[in-house]
Amino acid sequence: MNSKRAIPVRERSIVLIGFMGVGKTTIGELVAKKLYRDFIDTDQEIEKAFNMTIPDLFKEKGEAFFRKTEKDVIVNLCEQTKYKVISLGGGAFNQEEIRKKCLENCIVLHLDLSWENWKQRMDILIENRPVINNRSIDEIEQLFIERKSLYSEHNSRIETDNLTPEEVADYIVETLKLGWEIYQPGK
Repeated sequence: MNSKRAIPVRERSIVLIGFMGVGKTTIGELVAKKLYRDFIDTDQEIEKAFNMTIPDLFKEKGEAFFRKTEKDVIVNLCEQTKYKVISLGGGAFNQEEIRKKCLENCIVLHLDLSWENWKQRMDILIENRPVINNRSIDEIEQLFIERKSLYSEHNSRIETDNLTPEEVADYIVETLKLGWEIYQPGK
């Protein structure tokens, strides 16, 4: 039996998931500002902890080391943190423990973008994303499809095609506030 008290919906941190380059950091910063919450980008937290970029971390320590570090950081944030907006790296939800902790303790929002729209962003993304570096367009599309099925475990999915980051952030905030009113205890 779990004696830990469930975190009330309104206090839960908001976790943004989605494929690399979908806008999790940009949108997350906007949502945090609108809700007067702190914003945490897990990739940036890891970069600060090791004083190196994610591509350099992959090169020097390997993907397995990065994924373990990523898991430790995210699980800790999910267990210890309330009232935050947290952006996860695109591959983080690959790890079952991360998925489980996020869904158990946070509100998980999937930022979804079509393949056609994502391809238009690819040139600006490739340099800083070691997972897609040196892959063909077909291999990247396959990764995009595989990850999409991982992202299917969430509390809500937001289509970002043809929307500005500001429009997506406003939609998220309005939806959350409506949900919080519905789940407000004592009403």
